[in-house]
Amino acid sequence: MKKVISALLALSMVFGTMFVLASCGGDDNNGGDVVKVVDIKLTEEDYAFAVRKGDTELLNQINSFMEEIKANGKFDEIVNKYFGDGTPTPVTSAAEMKTDGSQLIVATNAAFEPFEYMVGDNYYGIDMEIMSLFAQKIGKELYINNMEFDAVCLSVSAAGGSYEDEDGTSHTVQGGVCDVAAAGLTVSDVRKEILDFSTSYYSAAQMIITAADDTTFDNCQTKEDVENILKSLGSDVVVGVQNGTTGQKYCEGDAEWGFDGFDFTTTGYTSGALATNNILNGNIKYVIIDEGPAKAIVKNVNAAN
Repeated sequence: MKKVISALLALSMVFGTMFVLASCGGDDNNGGDVVKVVDIKLTEEDYAFAVRKGDTELLNQINSFMEEIKANGKFDEIVNKYFGDGTPTPVTSAAEMKTDGSQLIVATNAAFEPFEYMVGDNYYGIDMEIMSLFAQKIGKELYINNMEFDAVCLSVSAAGGSYEDEDGTSHTVQGGVCDVAAAGLTVSDVRKEILDFSTSYYSAAQMIITAADDTTFDNCQTKEDVENILKSLGSDVVVGVQNGTTGQKYCEGDAEWGFDGFDFTTTGYTSGALATNNILNGNIKYVIIDEGPAKAIVKNVNAAN
């Protein structure tokens, strides 16, 4: 089933993003676009929801629910809203967080379209719609705890922890505050040390965003072609990432994740959109981020410019 769903998601994304300039060796500017995606996958990842380690009751409920909505077509319906021709449904969070067990408290970073993002006071995205339906299924009110991505896993884990933001400021996160992490979360052995993951619902990959007139990767055909170019870049080249994400670990290097890293300078941002805007003002050369958000960001930035 997982392979079938992944194939459907991939097909949906192809049709849903045909209007985006997203291929190595594609048109130079596609009618005035300012950024584009290099459409070559640099990694292979699985997204899943996560709960604190040992919470088997909630984990089993999530897995059972995901099986149900995949079987009855609801999952494909949600995906089609963001990668096809469907219309996204707004999700509303309770105004206040309660600790009496009446709420499903979901940790997210709502700056990761099309999985979680905000328009006004409403939440949108694949993860948000799934969590909204899941809360209804188990008879709980939904509270969405929107936070920095670095804090998401820590807020669900039993012990919590701390992280540093792009300014070097340290932040302490209380553990056990949230029930579920739903944030386009990549499954990894490192995260499995503090969290339990649901069955995967999406296959992801890292991709590069460049200026639309940048031809550096136009002759690339494979991941190796792209990485050979990345390996040739020195510290004078600045690449933007979203803080705490797989993209940051890929660029900086992380032995536990299996990434060697590169010699270019990696700069973290609170969102991929903010990083991409810094391509336009010349502060950075490229952005490396997950495929789905990369294509959504490129669409939005081009529409705004």
